[in-house]
Amino acid sequence: MNSIISLNSIRFVGLVLIQVLICSHINFLGYINPYIYVLFIILFPVKNNRSLFIFLSFLLGLTVDLFLDSGGINAAASVFIAYARPVALKFSFGMLYEHQNLKFNTVDFGSKLVYMTIMVVAHHLILFSLEIFSISKIILILQKTLFSSIFTIILCVLITIIFSRKSK
Repeated sequence: MNSIISLNSIRFVGLVLIQVLICSHINFLGYINPYIYVLFIILFPVKNNRSLFIFLSFLLGLTVDLFLDSGGINAAASVFIAYARPVALKFSFGMLYEHQNLKFNTVDFGSKLVYMTIMVVAHHLILFSLEIFSISKIILILQKTLFSSIFTIILCVLITIIFSRKSK
């Protein structure tokens, strides 16, 4: 239990630092900006307290908002995907999630990719909708969501492959 808390604490701080110091300065073609801090929400253990998880997601988004001076949009998007996470887990993993036997290192890559895609696209859609906040600029919202989601998913997959523990 103590190793799970320390691992999640290190993941929280590490992802916030990477987001603030590196990823927030990437703005390729005006549309591509990775938000890899969502990896904390994606990889958070399934069997933990849901209220604590939503609070930690809010704290994660608020911390990123404080550093990026973005007015709470990251916190709102983080809380939304934390709240909607059980739906994405059930859709992606089915019975593994129903029986609470879900370990991200043991599931197949396709299910993991579908889960990451759902979470990242939902996060980015909420984030950019709140950032732009104009229905007349729906094409811009969808462009930013699509391109940033693709880049974020690629980075998240690479990070999970690099830092995954091999289970035997």
